[in-house]
Amino acid sequence: MSRPSQFAVFGHPIAHSLSPRIHQAFAQQFGIALTYRTIDAAPSAFADAVRHFFNEEDGRGANVTLPHKLSAFALADEHTQAATRAGTANVLTRLPDGRLAAHNTDGAALVRDLTDRHGLDLRGHDALLLGAGGAARAVAWSLFEAGVQTLTIVNRSPEAADQLADAIGEPARVHTRYWDDLGNIGSFDLIVNATSVGTLGQALSLPFSLVGSRAVCYDLGYGTSAFAFLAWARAAGALHAYDGLGMLVEQAADAFELWHGKRPDTEPVYQSLRAL
Repeated sequence: MSRPSQFAVFGHPIAHSLSPRIHQAFAQQFGIALTYRTIDAAPSAFADAVRHFFNEEDGRGANVTLPHKLSAFALADEHTQAATRAGTANVLTRLPDGRLAAHNTDGAALVRDLTDRHGLDLRGHDALLLGAGGAARAVAWSLFEAGVQTLTIVNRSPEAADQLADAIGEPARVHTRYWDDLGNIGSFDLIVNATSVGTLGQALSLPFSLVGSRAVCYDLGYGTSAFAFLAWARAAGALHAYDGLGMLVEQAADAFELWHGKRPDTEPVYQSLRAL
């Protein structure tokens, strides 16, 4: 009897990850036998852990989460356009010749969650992106290409925001502002929190004036890490406030399709997780 295909998610910490549950649910839709587990690797051990998984354990694919997305990109031999733009990778795939390919599916997953699941037409929206790190870089391009009218990037370190805006290269539609200016830059239709403050358990103090009358607020995190931002959004009168659970499921579906050549139905999996 052949050994099931080996897949994993790397992170630190990682025991809380929903990825094994998601991928097993996808596999059941197609009757696929697979082994998908969490691998906790400290940053100093990440590269060796990845090489061992793919070379010694015959791993076929891995998801990558904090704090390893930058290192995963650096380890890979090939990079998709989305990964190159972000400078980070959330998916590693072993190619037939044994080399590793890096993908970043976060941006596409965010847009699909907003447009397909939540029914939002992004065209014409004035969007505010909080943060300019790896998570923000992964989604900025996708928001822009989905048709937002303007994209304003604000980061505590303005240099990172400027670099991201310059990389997109559309000064008429993509702007940067200083964090201290948040109280007087007007309101937005879409506000995306790509900062790490929720994950780190820190406070995020934002003015209510950012929230337009029909604004959608979205945190890339989910669960407790998104709680503070979503509470702020609701208190500020946002029309909708979403966490990133749907994005997590959608990026997992992209990885599953890369590895198995089959597109899973994400909605029942999303609903089952939302009911937890």
